[in-house]
Amino acid sequence: HIDYCGFPVFPMAIVPDCLIAVRATDGCTVKLCNVCPRFGAYEFQYQPDDIVTIDQSSHEWANYFKCGYTGALKAIGSTNSVGMQCLMDGSVPISVGLSSSSAFVCCAVLATMKANGNVLPQEGVVEASVASERYIGTNGGGMDQTASIMSRAQSAAFIEFHPALRVTPVKLPDTSPPFTFVVANTMVASDKAVTAPVRYNLRVVETRIGALMLARHLGISGRTECQSAAQLTYKIVMDTYFSVYPNDGSEVDAEGTAVVGKWTMQLTTMLDMLKDLFGSRPQGFTFEECANCLDISTNDLLKLIQADRFPVRAKHFKLLQRAQHVFSEALRVAKFRQVCESASMVADSFAALGDLMNQSQDSCRDLYECSCPELDELCAIARRVGSFGSRLTGAGWGGCSVHLVHQDMRDRFIASLKQQYYAKYFPNLNDDDLGQAIFATTPSSGAAIFVFD
Repeated sequence: HIDYCGFPVFPMAIVPDCLIAVRATDGCTVKLCNVCPRFGAYEFQYQPDDIVTIDQSSHEWANYFKCGYTGALKAIGSTNSVGMQCLMDGSVPISVGLSSSSAFVCCAVLATMKANGNVLPQEGVVEASVASERYIGTNGGGMDQTASIMSRAQSAAFIEFHPALRVTPVKLPDTSPPFTFVVANTMVASDKAVTAPVRYNLRVVETRIGALMLARHLGISGRTECQSAAQLTYKIVMDTYFSVYPNDGSEVDAEGTAVVGKWTMQLTTMLDMLKDLFGSRPQGFTFEECANCLDISTNDLLKLIQADRFPVRAKHFKLLQRAQHVFSEALRVAKFRQVCESASMVADSFAALGDLMNQSQDSCRDLYECSCPELDELCAIARRVGSFGSRLTGAGWGGCSVHLVHQDMRDRFIASLKQQYYAKYFPNLNDDDLGQAIFATTPSSGAAIFVFD
């Protein structure tokens, strides 16, 4: 949840994947089929005026392909499109926080670019994929798409978004015994697009409004950096503030590496300022109160948060709690990378990384309120039976959790979760279903194109 706030994130790609076999054809008709019979065949035609119509109120699987198709053609500047025959398959569980929708959109972008003979460099594919997914009505930040496209095997990806996209592969500590990650599905569906107005997009709006109010509070809202931003984020506000008042913190070095000491000073300073600004309203602000604090009309504020594209519903906006999570989570990301890169911490890396994951889950639960009872219980069980760190993954409100465990206790750990969680709540799951619900994974590679002559 901090990618759309402009802060660095630290994901890894997983083994399950999304595949599209594509063949260019004459004409402009796109035919879609899916190996899974649950998803029926679909076809549409390229439209010169708006490429293709995407109905956000219709949550059909083909919409995700249409989003990628539209974004790809706009990115390559195409005024026409070849016909396409596409067959999709995939092993990424849907609506569980493992970025299945982003993987699908990225795959559709690549397939469309390839069929039309113009595949952009990785950064261009990422940019097109991020823009594409917004057509479905989800106002995301870019972490999922960047990880899907640019990840490298055996490394996590430290992704920076501001001032420019940059991905740094970071090897995980070489410990003895080695560790692995176990992904466990709560079996609670979490569809970002369906629940966006009261969950995912609402959190985006709470951080957008918070950034606007913080910039005004700090006296920097008139600065060029803030005025020129298409969407003001907490990262832009923080960077602008410390460029004006460098003695209040310490700048990140010229190479952009997240030096924890420097990040700590800046982020801690910002956390203290949040209490001054938002602390008197722990219950949150009404939309009218937000507009009054910014000295603008509610209509102007609606335009600033792009409410016409990404509508939200809420009586109060909990700006303090959301901002506290964002800045503290950004600090945890920096510390996580430091542990991975510090040779002196290898012996203690299990405990250090696990503690950061546990802190993150607690913050997601208490401050960002994007956990759910099932996630809380699954993480609690996991910690009792051997996980060093457990947290939700993806947007939250259900879906999957991720757990850091010793590789040599992986099977025992998985068996314990099956017994204490799945057998209790989902006793009718067969072995195949359980295999998809809980599995171990290692950092894997990002997208690729295979050409068959």
